[in-house]
Amino acid sequence: MKALPANIVIVGGGTAGWMSACYLARAVELARQQHPSKQQPVNITLLESADISTVGVGEGSTPYLRHFFDYLGVDENTWMQTCSATYKMGISFENWNNADVDNSYFHPFFSALDIPTADQYFDAVNQRRRGINTDVNPSHYFTAAQMVEDGILPNTLSTATHIDYAYHFDAGQLGDFLKQYAKAKGVKHHIGTIASVHADAQTIHAVQLEDGQQLQAELFVDCSGFRGLLGKQAQKRVFKSYSDTLFNDAAVAIASPVLPSPEAKLQTRSIGLEHGWQWEIPLTSRTGNGYVYSTQFCSSSDAEAELRQVLGEQVNDSEARHLRMQVGRLEEHWQGNCVCIGLSQGFIEPLEATALMLVQYALHHFVDCWQADHPHKYQQYNVEMNRMFDGIRDYIAAHYYLNTRTDTAYWQACRHDIKVPDTLAYLLKEWDSGANFETALNQVDSKLVYLRPSWYCIFAGMQRFSSPLSSMASPNEKALYAMKASLSGALSK
Repeated sequence: MKALPANIVIVGGGTAGWMSACYLARAVELARQQHPSKQQPVNITLLESADISTVGVGEGSTPYLRHFFDYLGVDENTWMQTCSATYKMGISFENWNNADVDNSYFHPFFSALDIPTADQYFDAVNQRRRGINTDVNPSHYFTAAQMVEDGILPNTLSTATHIDYAYHFDAGQLGDFLKQYAKAKGVKHHIGTIASVHADAQTIHAVQLEDGQQLQAELFVDCSGFRGLLGKQAQKRVFKSYSDTLFNDAAVAIASPVLPSPEAKLQTRSIGLEHGWQWEIPLTSRTGNGYVYSTQFCSSSDAEAELRQVLGEQVNDSEARHLRMQVGRLEEHWQGNCVCIGLSQGFIEPLEATALMLVQYALHHFVDCWQADHPHKYQQYNVEMNRMFDGIRDYIAAHYYLNTRTDTAYWQACRHDIKVPDTLAYLLKEWDSGANFETALNQVDSKLVYLRPSWYCIFAGMQRFSSPLSSMASPNEKALYAMKASLSGALSK
């Protein structure tokens, strides 16, 4: 196992920077515990500018974040209480279709408790594809939806129950928590602004600060956000835009007062507006709200006005924060002695809260590749990271392409004008043709990030059926009973 470099400089703070600092410091600690005689001291420095603010609006996660804190050895209650965090069992999608169809559905996280009913759901959806009036509402088959309806917290279930869940959190507080963890592990925090970068295509030689200091390292981690000071600017790495597939390039965020019993809300709400969608995220200290939209169809002032109108008088005195997004990814995330992590390597959009998952996966995969020291480690790393980004893009794009709204040019353009990625186009063709969807999913399995249940939920939830029915199917009582019985059993132990 190859040891990490003796000197590492992380450029940029924010969530990505401090996640990197925590992960790398923990990797060094664990390696030292496993092979104490072989590990040399590793110095990790995080360089953060006092003049440049971080984005810091990502307030949701996927279940993958649980593994991050497990890896750090941090107790869930400790960080959640510090970061105004709540549990998240999935996402409610509302108003993504015309009002003349069922225009809301719940995308749950899936767990072992769903095994008795998941196959019933897949069978029901495939019957509906053949024109049979079956119940295809995911909420009637998956435990997470029942937990949201009843306000059942995942930490109240038996410890033997393997349930998947994620979190909502205050991004600023999370960054502060990670900063304290990293510093306690020996990470040095250096405040300074970069004046120039001494680099060529393969090597970052040093970063020059405005005060004249130079920082040198064997490994540089670029966490400088959309600016990409090292990878994009200094090394001119190629950026692949997703803007022809994903039109949203801006967001406005406005906080509102805390919801009643936010701990029991257990879901992110994603609500279709005129030119994009609104998020609603319940925290214990406030409610996070935002509007993700396309500047091709909406100005920043109009977006803010629409969001304020939706939120009402409760946000009359609340400040609005406007953000621009670069949607896409680098072709090369790691070359030479510089790896790009976070917004500096790419961004898709907040819809499925994948930003921190990508940061975490990038760190995990990087450490694995470094320690394995494979001769083609750069190529392996970049191919896998591109697969992750493209696979998430494919699933995000499906939300927009499958919409049936006709009320604004934005929604019609999402349906008619986007470049449909090849994998999504293939799945759409197979779904619409009535072919075996299991076979189709297996055919492109190596390109997928979202798994079988998620694809069924989005196609069925967005009502992608060729045979319209005159009436809604009755709820599947057998599945509901089995799901509730499974959940009750987990609660009673």
